[in-house]
Order: sequence, then structure tokens, then C-alpha cells
Amino acid sequence: MWKWLLGIGIILFLSCAGGAFWAYDTGKIQQLREKFDPSAKVTEVRTEPTIKGDLVRTVSAPGQIEPDIKVQISSQVSARITELPFKGGELVKKGTLVVRMDDRDLKAALDQSRADLTGEQARLDGAKATLANAAIDLGRKRELFSTNDVAKMVLDQAEADFLRAQANVKSSEAGIEAAQARIRRAERDLENCTVYAPFDGTVTKVSAEVGELVLVGTMNNAASVIMEIADLSNMLMKARVDESNISPIELGQTAKIFINAFPNREFAGTVRRIIPQRQVERDGTAFFEVEIAVTIPEGVALKQGLTSNADIAVQTLKDVIKVPSQAIVDRAIDELPRAVVDGSPHIDRAKKFARVVYMLDGGKVKSVPVAVGASDLTTTVILAGLTDQDNVITGPAKVLIAIKDGQTAKIMSDKKPADGSKPKAETEPDAPGQN
Repeated sequence: MWKWLLGIGIILFLSCAGGAFWAYDTGKIQQLREKFDPSAKVTEVRTEPTIKGDLVRTVSAPGQIEPDIKVQISSQVSARITELPFKGGELVKKGTLVVRMDDRDLKAALDQSRADLTGEQARLDGAKATLANAAIDLGRKRELFSTNDVAKMVLDQAEADFLRAQANVKSSEAGIEAAQARIRRAERDLENCTVYAPFDGTVTKVSAEVGELVLVGTMNNAASVIMEIADLSNMLMKARVDESNISPIELGQTAKIFINAFPNREFAGTVRRIIPQRQVERDGTAFFEVEIAVTIPEGVALKQGLTSNADIAVQTLKDVIKVPSQAIVDRAIDELPRAVVDGSPHIDRAKKFARVVYMLDGGKVKSVPVAVGASDLTTTVILAGLTDQDNVITGPAKVLIAIKDGQTAKIMSDKKPADGSKPKAETEPDAPGQN
């Protein structure tokens, strides 16, 4: 009988021990403790060590990729297009014919201007002959008048004829100049009927068709644009820098350019020009245009108008202590422990908030006030409060929002259990000493 009772006791003992081990291994005991004793709750956190190195502060700006050199071929004469040898996307060499227009009317106008010049020259010859005769007649009349052989009225008439002849000569000379100007204009118009590529480039756009009538521009109406030619071998990014960020931008600064069409590439650039005129977007945002010369790797062809974004390096800080930016949080000073507030030179008691990071000290959360410097968005410089390789709590974000001094915490394990369950937390070693 007693053997039977002993066996049952052993079985019950092993069952209880196994259940206890299972509860411990799966965290059930801890869950029960947290349920009935909130102070026993353990928060799981991620930590990262501070890093000592360089930090590059950047200014980000959106923009577009544009050719460095781009020209619009517009009409200089009113005529119909008779020839367009190239289409959009084709390469052209400097001096190659790209547009030809109907020049028949302009040739006729040139012939007419030349005929007008011949007529004006004939009129000038006649006016000069008349002037010569008037001068002779005036001299004769003056001699006769000096001997009282003619009346004063006769002399006055001779003088008037002479002056009239002089005016006719000047008028004919002006007519010749006008005729010569019309010839020059007609010759220029005739030359403008043929347009040649001003440089080696690519036809990026053709806006007209053969047979279309193109017009000369006026004060109120722009000239007809026939095509656009650009040098796509030299490209730049026209970045729109917010007016609040324009102050540190300088010529020669380097930039990293990211183009949407090349998601896995990073292009180098250099600030080449800063347009000093403030501009305003449609939504009212003010910006300054900054031109960044783009370095194009061999084998890469950039197209006009590509959407891009630039990170312009405006400041480089050497050998500084950095932490992930999300590790730095603002806390109300009156929520921090009095010992932390009184013992830190990095808290301005005239303000309501202080910047702190959180660390683990003996498994407990501890706030550390810090003085921060420049940031590159992902990391921030710590001017004082931390040393190299200090471990700071960096997440999860929802934990950082509510974390408090004295809270019990463990580090999240990166190891994935074989059964696919969530990783268990590990206890954080004591934090190193602080500045």
C-alpha cells in the first residue's frame, strides 16, 4: 500500500516541478507577478552604444535635373517650315541644319530692296546735278547783284533754289541709307530661314511641324518655339532650398543627389551657383534656387526634368560623440528625479523642459541630462553628458514616450526562438559611469 502511495507522490511532485519549470520558461510566472504587482513589470527595450566619429550636417532640398546648356530655337521670321531633319531624342552636331523655312517671299523682298537702292542712287545723282547748277546760278546772281544788274528778289530766288537743291541731296542720301538698311534686314531675314545647331547636343523637344507657319515674336507675344536643343552631357540639379535653410549654403559645398529614376544610386554634386532672388511656390512656400553641378558616372544617361533630392553638406564636425536621434527625448523638469535635476549642469532650471537620454543601471531605467549639438537627422552630437560607448535606450518608440526613472527594464534579444515565438528579453548590464 505504502509503495502505491509513494509512487503517486513522486508522480505529483514531478508534475508540479515540470509545471513550475514550464511556467518559468514561458514567462507565465513573470506575467502573474506583473498582473498582481505592477511594480514587478519588466519593460523590454533596445539599446545602442554611443559612437565617436565625424558628423556631417546637411541641408535637404528637392529639385529637378536640368541641362547646364539649353536653348530654344525660335522663329526670327514669319514663314512656313519646309524642313525639320531631326526628331526629339536625336543627336545633332554644331553647325548642322536643324530648320529650313520657305524663303521665296524673303528673296523677293530682297530683290525689291536692291531695286529701291538703285532708284535712290539715281535720284541722288539727279539731286547732285541740280545742286551743282543751283550753285553756279547763285554765284552768277551774286555777281550781277553786286553791280546792280539784277534785283534783290532775283538773288533771293537763286539762294532759295540752292538751299532746296541741298535739301534734296540730303534727302536722297537718307533714302540710300534707308534702302541699304532694308537690304541688310532682308539679307538677315533670308539667312534666318535656315537655322543651324549652336552646339553639339540632343534635340529634347520639337514643337512645330513641316508646313506650319511660325511667327516672329512681338512685345506682347512670344516668338514661335520650333525646337529645343540641350547638352545632356553636362547636367545640374536646380534645388529649391527653403529660405530658412539658405544661410549656410556656400559655393563649392559638396552634395549627395538622389534621383527617383535611379533608386539604388547616389550621385555626387557641387554647389555652383546660388540665385539671390527669393521665389515663392504656389502654396506660399518661399525658397531660393541653388544650382548643383552633377557628376555623371560613365554609362549613365540623365534625362531632363528628373525629380531629385539633394543633401548639401554645410558643416562637418570631427571626432564627436553621437547617438541615434530618437534616443534624445524632452522631459518636463518637474517630472525628473530631484537628484538628477540637482546633480546635472545640463539642465536650465529657467526652462520647463530638459533633454535627456535613458540608460539601464542595474536593470533599472535611469535618465541622463545631455547637451546636444548638430544633427544629420539620423544621429545627433552629444556635447556633454555621455562618454564613448555608453549604452543608451533607443526604442521602441512607444516605450521611450512613457519610460520613467526607476522602471525595471531588459534588453530585447535579437535571437529568434526555434518555435517562432517572440524573443525573450535579456537583463541589461549596469551602465558605465557618466560625465
